[in-house]
This record gives sequence, structure tokens and C-alpha cells, in this order.
Amino acid sequence: MNIRTATFADAETLHQIETLCFPPQEAASLQSIQERVNAFPDCFLIAETDGKIVGFINGACTDEYTISDEMYENASLHRSNGAFQSVFGLDVSPAYQKQGIAKQLMNAFIEQAKQKHKKGIFLTCKQGLISFYEQFGFVCFGISQSTHGNTQWFDMRLDLQ
Repeated sequence: MNIRTATFADAETLHQIETLCFPPQEAASLQSIQERVNAFPDCFLIAETDGKIVGFINGACTDEYTISDEMYENASLHRSNGAFQSVFGLDVSPAYQKQGIAKQLMNAFIEQAKQKHKKGIFLTCKQGLISFYEQFGFVCFGISQSTHGNTQWFDMRLDLQ
């Protein structure tokens, strides 16, 4: 498996995977993915197997401590020098799930954030995924203020410094 940064040409495939991984009200639109890739391609890691994109992780950098709903839709809120790295999504195509790809993507994202000297990484997740993120050292801070997709989310953070 190869992990690399995204290019604009990847956006359609990334959108297809996003729609397989999230319900319509939660999935990022093609336009949103395109705007994210343009705004922060270095914060958009892609997993490839045999030259095929099978998963990705992405998120903006910011000085905020949690994800606001506006961050999902407004790529201009990205601050490359922000103290924190967010995770908007960790997607693996269903045919490639349960093979450790999500773990490899998360580990690569954590390592990249460390190399960029970020103070930490934060994300929101559904209750059933809290233990998945805890294995990387993330701590749950309870129910999030985010109501993205009319879903209940939990704030999680990994301190790096």
C-alpha cells in the first residue's frame, strides 16, 4: 500500500468513496472535496493499493480546539500554521475495510502532524468509533456541539506536545 497526498484529479474518486462511507446528510459534496483539496492538499492523505485509491483521511489546520460545523463546508477556514490538525473524515472503501488501511492512514496523519509541530489533532466521531480512536491515544471529551448531518458526535483529541 502507498500513502500519498491528494491532487485535484483525485477529487471525483474521493467523493465516490465518501458517499460509500457516510450517509448523504453527512457526506461531503464533490464541490466541498474539491475545495478542500485545493485549500489543503498536504492535509489530505490517500491510500492506494495496486494504483487504486482505496481510502483517505483529511482535515484542516486551525487554532480552534474542536470542529465547528462551518469548518466542514468552508475550506477557507484552513490555517496552515494553525496549532491543531483536525480530521474531517477517515474513509476506506467498503471492499477494503478490516485490512488495517484506516489504521495506517491515521498513523501517517499523526506522524505528519508531529512533523509539522502541531499541538494536537482533534476530530468528531460517532459513539461506536470512540474505542477505535482511543487506540491511537485520542481522549473523548463528551458530546460535541457539532450537529453536522443531524447526528450526535463526540469530540476527541490527541495531544502531541
